[in-house]
Amino acid sequence: MKIDHLSETMAAHGAGPAHRRLLLRNWARAEPLGRGRQRPEDFMPARLRDALPALAQTLAAVARVRSEHPGEDGSARLLVGLADGQAVESVLLPRDGVCVSTQVGCAVGCVFCMTGRDGLLRQVGSAEIVAQVALARARRPVKKVVFMGMGEPAHNLDNVMEAIELLGTEGGIGHKNLVFSTVGDRRVFERLPEGPVRPALALSLHTTRAALREKLLPRAPRIDPAELVELADAYSRATGYPVQFQWTLLEGINDGDDEVEGIARLLAGRYAVMNLIPYNAVDELPFRRPSWERAAAMARALHRRGVLTKLRHSAGQDVEGGCGQLRARALGRTDISPAQALQASRRSGA
Repeated sequence: MKIDHLSETMAAHGAGPAHRRLLLRNWARAEPLGRGRQRPEDFMPARLRDALPALAQTLAAVARVRSEHPGEDGSARLLVGLADGQAVESVLLPRDGVCVSTQVGCAVGCVFCMTGRDGLLRQVGSAEIVAQVALARARRPVKKVVFMGMGEPAHNLDNVMEAIELLGTEGGIGHKNLVFSTVGDRRVFERLPEGPVRPALALSLHTTRAALREKLLPRAPRIDPAELVELADAYSRATGYPVQFQWTLLEGINDGDDEVEGIARLLAGRYAVMNLIPYNAVDELPFRRPSWERAAAMARALHRRGVLTKLRHSAGQDVEGGCGQLRARALGRTDISPAQALQASRRSGA
């Protein structure tokens, strides 16, 4: 379901451009339809006023919460059902944020992630992306939207950019608080500067070693980490927002002193933040998170080398917070074992 389809449905009920903008604004902000400075009967044609209950049902049917799982850290994992029976996940984050999904499944196949086990099943439409934000806003304030849930946003650019435009205009989310997360794709660096709303960029780096990155992210574009940093740096300077580099810490894989030196070499002096994120453990996968002491030591070492670093607490550890976990449980997936991928990484000297 795309935003354009919803707009066409509204037009069919007599909504002009201004009416459509108002209705989409109300929906994206989880407000009652037709709410504005004037009463609906003062400015809406009777045909459209009469259609408001049906339009509300149409918007509510785009996505519904199947189950909600609060975490002890203030987060909450939502299993969101789509109209065709598929499901994605959203996470209500502490401090007024929400993490939304952009695909059902994922084609990148990161070996430490549950989402990509089945590959890509389908794209999430722009309306379905915004609906996840609306569902979150119906539960708590939302001031930040991160596109870091299930899927690779770069592989669904048209829908993601449409959702970003609506959220950054009628949806009232600050542009720097719309965070586009990607493993790195040249199309991202071409398209993001062109839109009316230019989001902040989060780049999933995970390692400074090209060979290891190919093993951890087997179907990501083959771009050397040093080039990715250059492309991201150029975007950050064009927008004025620092790049958020994402680094999932995997014990014995990418938490060594060699990676600390590599990060310092690539990021020192950049307009960027390195987010170290201890792995969100998944029982079915062979990866483990390093100790908090080791993670903190990495952060301190990077600070000493001039890299602004934040050590993140992974949200929702107690509610299957890793992307794809809740959906996998709902589908009864308990037999997943990509141990051979880990073994291959270790044989390569990871």
